Amino acid sequence: MKKPKIRKTIRQINEKIKSGDAVVVTAEEIIDIVADEGPVEAARQVDVVTTGTFAPMCSSGAFINFGHSSPPIKASHVRLNKVPAYAGVAAVDCYIGATEVAEDDPLNKVYPGEFNYGGGHVIQELVGGKKVRLEATGYGTDCYPNRRVEKDITLRTLPQATLCSPRNGYQNYNCAVNLTNKTIYTYMGALKPNAGNANYCSAGQLSPLFNDPYYQTIGLGTRIFLGGGEGYVTWHGTQHNPSVKRSKTGMPLTPAGTLWVMGDLKQMRSKWLVGVSIQGYGCSLAVGLGIPIPLLNEEIARHTAVSDEEIFTQIIDYGNDYPGGISRSHGQVSYAELKSGAIKFNGQEIPTVPLSSVVRAREIAGILKDKISKGRFLLGEPQFTLPGGRK
Repeated sequence: MKKPKIRKTIRQINEKIKSGDAVVVTAEEIIDIVADEGPVEAARQVDVVTTGTFAPMCSSGAFINFGHSSPPIKASHVRLNKVPAYAGVAAVDCYIGATEVAEDDPLNKVYPGEFNYGGGHVIQELVGGKKVRLEATGYGTDCYPNRRVEKDITLRTLPQATLCSPRNGYQNYNCAVNLTNKTIYTYMGALKPNAGNANYCSAGQLSPLFNDPYYQTIGLGTRIFLGGGEGYVTWHGTQHNPSVKRSKTGMPLTPAGTLWVMGDLKQMRSKWLVGVSIQGYGCSLAVGLGIPIPLLNEEIARHTAVSDEEIFTQIIDYGNDYPGGISRSHGQVSYAELKSGAIKFNGQEIPTVPLSSVVRAREIAGILKDKISKGRFLLGEPQFTLPGGRK
């Protein structure tokens, strides 16, 4: 690796943010800057690049403390609007997962199921200021004699609520097709027979981990936009896999890094945490996530200038291969092609369907840009970068 010509620190950039002198651009804007000025001059001129993504992120949920009753209870079973929450935490703590469904949901007994309400919807309603019905039961102890509590709760009246998502912001993901002769219903959406459509889920050039492919600036303590409020990267996410095949520019060609993120649910907004129903599959939560990338040197500037034409993913058959545990690519496609609305596959043109919203991703990057430019959002300096990261 060549010795960098530009050297900055996050502390230096934060001082510029405080004084109002920081230059901040979005991940789309930096592409032209690097193309016109080169990465060295771009790193000299620009201090921060903002990113964004908004998509279903199944591995999401919230820790909720619902407060002590009188007499107190040690809850062993908790339901929120009839959605079970895990109560094996402490007396009045629980964790509600985004994919948990209401107890009376018929699931896929009437196929394909609609999955109208689950944990993601509960989280959205709480953040939206709505009342949620809490039902808690316990077996009774000397110190916690109460056996049942039932009441309405709101986010404002809860002692504490924390969004805690073990796997968000996936660095690349599959393009899904269905090579069987019948429609199937997956977490990648409905897939028509004989490759009738191709579904994908990434903001491409706006996506956070595409703009820092080797995790040089992202790690434990990185401050982020999360669900409309502020949050932090607290660990690498589950299924984090940096050791995948990459392009010459460092872009992973298959699913790679992931983020474990947390933040105060009371700061968040229902626009950026949206309950999702996926026909025939289940429930989820669409999460708004944005990360500022400090341009510490020209290598980082070069990475943030990645365009959709340079980012590729694999076409995977979800009809036979995926459920059969067969790891096989049926071709490689760029995000520029996917975002165009159609791709060529097996000699035919098939429509593409995004599960993520580029419009919302662009809005998140813009919000972050505005906050940092006005000195209202300082960068968090990571204590260490994610596994597989490059210093």
